[in-house]
Amino acid sequence: MIIWAFNLLILATGILIVGLINPKWILFWWEKKEPKRMFVVGFSAAIYMGAAVLFGEGNRLNEPLSEVIQKDKVIIVESESPADLVAK
Repeated sequence: MIIWAFNLLILATGILIVGLINPKWILFWWEKKEPKRMFVVGFSAAIYMGAAVLFGEGNRLNEPLSEVIQKDKVIIVESESPADLVAK
């Protein structure tokens, strides 16, 4: 869940930056009137809040982010004898 929260954070930042440059790029389905930047800011703020809630729930339910990162590291343990490799 924590990784999804970071993905939502990156998505909301991208939507905010692109929407502030040209709101028509984000709100492309609005044809009758010109979209305003406030809608883009509100939409990205809602995504930011969702990402914050997702990050908090991920920290509360699962292990912290430091343990998630350390879990993906490969640990190489050298055995003292090649007999450990033989199936019994």
